[in-house]
Amino acid sequence: MSRRIDKSWVVFDSIENGQHDRCVDLFRRPDGSFGFEEFRRDVEDAGAWTPVAYYSRAAYASKEAALEVAITRVVWLGEAIEVRRK
Repeated sequence: MSRRIDKSWVVFDSIENGQHDRCVDLFRRPDGSFGFEEFRRDVEDAGAWTPVAYYSRAAYASKEAALEVAITRVVWLGEAIEVRRK
């Protein structure tokens, strides 16, 4: 798990791009709110997932709301979801 996801948060989905060097984690907090964060993975970082934004600060009332906002903020996410559904 990455440095911007608190250990008390439960990641319920992790969506990677086609190159497997970016991902978005969707999670639920103990208070019932939801959120997301975007990460990158580079060779020079020994393959570790590194956060690239501060999206995890925001809280949403549902997983659907968190995903909807994630799709609008992370440019590659919508396409990755479509590919995953096929």
